[in-house]
Amino acid sequence: MRPGVVASLLSVSVLGLLGAAPAPRAPVPVPLPARLADTGGGTQLIIAQAPDTSSTTGTVSWWDLRDGTWTRAGSAPARFGAKGLVEGNARTQGTDTTPTGLYDLPFGFGVKAAPAGTGISYRAVKESSWWCQDNASSSYNRWTDPLPGDCRAAEAEHLSAYAGQYAYALVVGFNYHRPVRGRGAGIFLHVDGAGATAGCVSVPEDAMRRILRWVVPGAASRIAIGTEGGATGVTRY
Repeated sequence: MRPGVVASLLSVSVLGLLGAAPAPRAPVPVPLPARLADTGGGTQLIIAQAPDTSSTTGTVSWWDLRDGTWTRAGSAPARFGAKGLVEGNARTQGTDTTPTGLYDLPFGFGVKAAPAGTGISYRAVKESSWWCQDNASSSYNRWTDPLPGDCRAAEAEHLSAYAGQYAYALVVGFNYHRPVRGRGAGIFLHVDGAGATAGCVSVPEDAMRRILRWVVPGAASRIAIGTEGGATGVTRY
């Protein structure tokens, strides 16, 4: 046998004994919440993300911070405003747009009783329950029960009239704590209706039940609403 052939066989033999070089490991994906500029400092986060500002559909996912790592607890298809999404601070009331940004979740409510295991504050919708959207009212962007005299019914949502969408809901803290007149009122995370929303975020009813059971009081839960990229990219919030 020629010396060159012997050397080749020895090389193959040695490689076989040593084993082939391990393939490089793929980088571990960074969880979406870890890419956000701010998550609000809590240990629970809902992310409502649409492909772009003209989208009316996307995804809602909800996450827990455990031992310093964000872990996804669930996800569901989502719907957004009929006119897409817009930066929350630039939104105008009545435009059918979903406001982007990072918001708290003041309380839950619903026509149906709270799902078993719900810990967050939850209000039962009655025939006398309204959400005031009248810019001239002292109750602007507030739950009212009954409707106050300074809030016109034509400028308010009669919550019991939306038995499907408001079977279960969470109030999104958009323009809630220091309301700016004309910016918008009554933005919720609620059950899907027939199509796009008037500015809220909606998910299937089962997902809404799961979210209500998942929210933990004292976890400083937040919702981040945004797009996959651009000026309203969810990672900016």
